[in-house]
Amino acid sequence: MSRYKSFIIFILAFGVFGIINTEMGFIGILPQLANRFDVPLSQAGLLVSLFALAVAISGLFMPLLLSGINSKTSMLLVMGLFSIAGFVSVYAPTFEVLLIARIIPAFLHPVFFSVAFVAAANSVSKEYVTRANSRIFMGVTAGMVIGSPIATLLADVLTLQASLYFFAIINAITFIAILIFIPSMPVKEKLTYGSQLGVLRKPVVWISIITMIILNAGMYTTFSFFAEFLDGITGMSGKQISLMLLVFGATGFIGNILSGVLLHKRAMLTALVYPIIFGILYLLIYVLGDYSIPMTLLIAVWGMLYTLGLNLCQNSITTAAYEAPTFANGLFIAFGNLGISFGTFVGAAFINDFGTRSIIWAGILFMVLSFVFIAVRAVRYSPKKAQA
Repeated sequence: MSRYKSFIIFILAFGVFGIINTEMGFIGILPQLANRFDVPLSQAGLLVSLFALAVAISGLFMPLLLSGINSKTSMLLVMGLFSIAGFVSVYAPTFEVLLIARIIPAFLHPVFFSVAFVAAANSVSKEYVTRANSRIFMGVTAGMVIGSPIATLLADVLTLQASLYFFAIINAITFIAILIFIPSMPVKEKLTYGSQLGVLRKPVVWISIITMIILNAGMYTTFSFFAEFLDGITGMSGKQISLMLLVFGATGFIGNILSGVLLHKRAMLTALVYPIIFGILYLLIYVLGDYSIPMTLLIAVWGMLYTLGLNLCQNSITTAAYEAPTFANGLFIAFGNLGISFGTFVGAAFINDFGTRSIIWAGILFMVLSFVFIAVRAVRYSPKKAQA
């Protein structure tokens, strides 16, 4: 892979970081936003929940609607809207204006993801596609694990406006970088909406979708309550939990690198082994969750498996619906978010009924179910037609 192509993929990953940072970064500053606009914390939470809902809904149709547009134009449209909405957020006079500035760009969130993955794949030769996608996922990892602590720190040390500026500036930088450095990427062969929707008639696509929902649920039924588990079970302090998040994120980058190699060479074997290894990890967390040092090591492995799982889900749906790559990535975003919501709901239910430690059993259950669907795909469908 040439340096120029690597630079293009870096810009795409940086854009993904900016968008995920904009989505997840608000979690850490919700209390300050609630105070600024004098609204209950539950109402301020709409800034996160409605954003996620908009992403889940739009992922089903927005990438499809814009699939015929030049990829560079689509990315500039998305980053331009995110930048404008970011600066509007800094000076929003009311909570309602801030909420609107959050929701409107959220509907284009899946578009950038879909186009970024397709653009990354088209910029390299076939043997480097999985590695290119894994580098895009580095932006996801950075946005989820690094973005929120930075935004929170800026709000605590400087001002809430400084934190909001951070979101807007990152997206503005990406807009400029795409404008200057990314070449025009016209659609070589425009697919009709009907031909793209036609992939939904393939059973392997629905098996991949169901697997993706279950696998994401299995990851988030525990990860959504990461801090609560470390606080209530392991007995870690707030600073220690923050450090564990950084460990989780750092090893997540390693998971991205591993996925680029494993999914290229042994995609189906990796998919089959993955839920087994994750299930074993969950069992070890259940047994050793009370002890800080073992948990630190387990969290390091957890971070690697987490990002490997994201790559696995994306690879699964895009190889099943290879005829419509942009639409396939939209499905990945939409149903991936559905799995996150479902897993979080199940995790909360387990905590309410059986206590915090019980979320580990919920995670194991989801991993068992995901293994069943992965095995069904492996047995019923040829790797030549669906590589993962």
